[in-house]
Amino acid sequence: MHPSVNQPARTASWAGVVLVLAVLSGCASGPNTNPQDPLEPFNRGVYKFNDSVDVAVLKPVAKAYQDVLPAPVRRSVGNFFANLQDLWSGVNNSLQFKGEPAASSFVRFGVNTFLGLGGLLDVASEMRLERHTKDFGHTLGYWGVEPGPYLVLPLLGSSTLRDTLALPVDAQGNLVSGLEHVPTRNSLTALQLVDKRASLLGASAMLDAVALDKYTFTRDAYLQRRRSSIYDGNPPDDGEVEQSPVKQDFSDVRERTRDWVNTLKKPGSADEVRAKP
Repeated sequence: MHPSVNQPARTASWAGVVLVLAVLSGCASGPNTNPQDPLEPFNRGVYKFNDSVDVAVLKPVAKAYQDVLPAPVRRSVGNFFANLQDLWSGVNNSLQFKGEPAASSFVRFGVNTFLGLGGLLDVASEMRLERHTKDFGHTLGYWGVEPGPYLVLPLLGSSTLRDTLALPVDAQGNLVSGLEHVPTRNSLTALQLVDKRASLLGASAMLDAVALDKYTFTRDAYLQRRRSSIYDGNPPDDGEVEQSPVKQDFSDVRERTRDWVNTLKKPGSADEVRAKP
């Protein structure tokens, strides 16, 4: 039997053990430590390890993959895995009671699966069905679970404590990791990893060119992008009272309802509303 390549549940458990060991060994440093990254010395060590693996293995394989396979084939591979993610996104949007994004995700999956040759063609995007990518870490964040400290996971890269703990649930929603035929599962997992790395070759080249400290740049970009995504692109501005996304959504609904009620209370407004077809 071949060893399984994709084991996010085991990685999550490993990350939890590593986190405890890091805290016990006093990895948190002095007053200049970023409050979101109290384990920076430990994280930098893991980042250096990941970077070494990337330079020695992943990056050369990704370059060869990009050179050998024509762009249409690589695009089809990316479409296939993105289509599988759309199904899990639909589940997580449903858990966040986001009706339209959930419906769009499920319809995207259905359209691309049945009309797009199993997801190889992105017919849904041509039909202007928007993609709303969400995972279980997003769902936990939406319901107010704090991200916790920033973590760099071995081989998996940037994460937070919350997102790391969500990995076992995401593994259950990953159709590839659920395949019982181990060689097929491992082959698809490796293909997904290489395809994703190939899609990031341009970004990594830019990072090498512009970042004085790649670790800090990667950490800050990840945390900002993740926060923006959890708030659906509308995070609170600096200085505003921080609210969980669900509280922010309910607050917006209350304000819109209050404005509508106040409009009805104005003289003549009720008649105007009733007069509308």
